[in-house]
Amino acid sequence: MTETHQHWTWIGMDPNTSDDEWRRLLARLRQSGIQAILPEVVTNSAAAYASEHLPVRGPWLEQLLPLAAAAGLEVHAWMHAMPCNIPAVYQHHPDWYAVNGCGESTADKPPYVSYYRFLCPSRPEVQEFVGRRVRELAAYSELTGIHLDYIRFPDVILASALQPRYGLVQDREYPQFDYCYCEVCRRMFRDQTGVDPVALEDPAQDASWRQFRCDRISHMVREVLAPVARQAGKRVTAAVFPNWWHVRQEWHTWDLDGVMPMLYHSFYNEDLDWIGSRCREGVERLPAAVPLYSGLFVPALQPDQLAPAVRASMAGGARGVSLFASGSMSDAHWDAFASVNQKLTGNR
Repeated sequence: MTETHQHWTWIGMDPNTSDDEWRRLLARLRQSGIQAILPEVVTNSAAAYASEHLPVRGPWLEQLLPLAAAAGLEVHAWMHAMPCNIPAVYQHHPDWYAVNGCGESTADKPPYVSYYRFLCPSRPEVQEFVGRRVRELAAYSELTGIHLDYIRFPDVILASALQPRYGLVQDREYPQFDYCYCEVCRRMFRDQTGVDPVALEDPAQDASWRQFRCDRISHMVREVLAPVARQAGKRVTAAVFPNWWHVRQEWHTWDLDGVMPMLYHSFYNEDLDWIGSRCREGVERLPAAVPLYSGLFVPALQPDQLAPAVRASMAGGARGVSLFASGSMSDAHWDAFASVNQKLTGNR
C-alpha cells in the first residue's frame, strides 16, 4: 500500500445482492477512500461461506472475493467468536456455555438479549469449535485476513446510554451479569490460586479473578485463533471495546495486526472529542507496531459530523477508521468521507 493510513468498513451479511450491485458499491467504497472491507461471514447463528460445520446461508464470501479483488479492496473475514445461537449446539452441548455468578447458563438464560448465548473460552471443545471456522476461512487464498468480533465475555456493565433500554442501573458489577463461573473456569482458577471464586467475599472486587477471565479470552486469541490464521499467512484484527475491563477483553496484549475499538460515542453519552481521546489512550496501551483503527458508529453521525469524527480519530493517533456499517452510509456520508479522505491523503 502507498497510503499512510487505511480505512475500512464493516459490511453486514447480505447473500442476496447481485454481482452488479456489489460492483457498484465496491467501486464507491474504493473511490471514497476505503481500502479494506470486513464482510460479516459468520454471525452467531450462520455462515455465509461453504462451511462444513456451521449452518450456511449462502456462498457470499465466494461471491465477494473476486469482486473485491477487481475493485482493489482487501477482504478480511468478519466472524463472531463467542456467541452461539445455533440450536443444535445449545441444545446438545449446554455445558459449553458461560455461567454467571448466580449459576445461570447463557445456554438457557442469556443476559440482556436472546442472542447473548456466549460460549466459555476455557473449554477445549469450544476452542476447537471456534478455531474450526478460522481454519476454514484461512483456507481461502484470496482472503487477506480474519477479523474477530465478540471475542469477549458478556458485558458485566453495559455502556451508560444502553442501560436505560433494559431498565438497568449498573453502578457496580452484579453477579447475574458476571461470567464465567462454570466448573472448568472454577477448577482452573482454584488450581492457580487455591481459591474457589464462588468462595470469594466479593468476586467483583478480586483483581486476580478479574485477571483470570481476561487471560482466558487472551489465551483464546493468542494461542488458539491467531496462530491458525497466521500459519495460513492471514492478518488478524479484532473489533474491541473501549471499556475493555467490562468485557474482560485485554486487547492491548493480544499481538494483533490491527485493533478496531468500537468508539460508538452515543453509547457512552459522549461527544466527538471523546473519540480522539479514546484513540490516544488505546495507542498508548498498544505496542508501537500494532495500528489502531477507530470504529465509528455511522447511525449516530450526521454527514457533516463524519469528517470531524475522522479528524478526531487521526489526531488521536489512529491509522485510519472503520465505518459501522456500509449499509448506514448515505450518499451524503460517502461524499463527506471522500472529501476528508482526500484532504488526509493530500497532507501525506
